[in-house]
Amino acid sequence: MLYRTEYDSILGKYTLVSDGQHIMGVWLAGQKYFLNSCIEQKIYFKDNLSVFNKTKRWLDCYFKGQKPPVLEVPLSPQGSFFQQKVWQILLCIPYGKTITYGEIAKKISVQLNMEKMSPQAVGGAVGHNPISIIIPCHRVVGKNDFLTGYAGGLNVKSQLLKLEGVVLKY
Repeated sequence: MLYRTEYDSILGKYTLVSDGQHIMGVWLAGQKYFLNSCIEQKIYFKDNLSVFNKTKRWLDCYFKGQKPPVLEVPLSPQGSFFQQKVWQILLCIPYGKTITYGEIAKKISVQLNMEKMSPQAVGGAVGHNPISIIIPCHRVVGKNDFLTGYAGGLNVKSQLLKLEGVVLKY
C-alpha cells in the first residue's frame, strides 16, 4: 500500500509518496514523470506518517539553507539496476558541488567494468529520479558546467543550486 502527502515549499507544492516506512517519491507539481514509479498502484492520502514528518523536517531544513544529512530520511526509489547505480552516485554529490553527466558515465563504466558509458543514458536515469532534492539530481550539469535538463524545469534547478551557493553558466 502506498501513501501520499503534500509539502509546500518556496518553489511550489511537492507530493511525497511512501510505502509507510520509506520515501519512494518527491515530485514537484507538474514535474515530468510525476508519480511515474507509482502510477500503477492506488495511493492513499495520509499526512501523519512518521516518515512524512521526518521528510518534511528535512525539507524545511534544506529550504532554510541548511545541509541536512541525506541518510536522515529512509529512501526506497524504484527503478532499474542501472538507474539505481546512477542514483547512488547522485547521493554522493556534496551540497554546493556539481558533477557532469559525462563524469557520472565514467564512474558507472568503472563500476560495471565497461569500456565506456553514454552520458545520454546517464541523463535518462538522472531525469527519472523519483526523489527530487533529497537524491540531488539538480546537482548534475552539462559539459563545461552549463545548466541543462531538469524534470522540474531549469528555473527550479537554478533556484535549488543558488540555495546551495552554486553559480552556473546558462
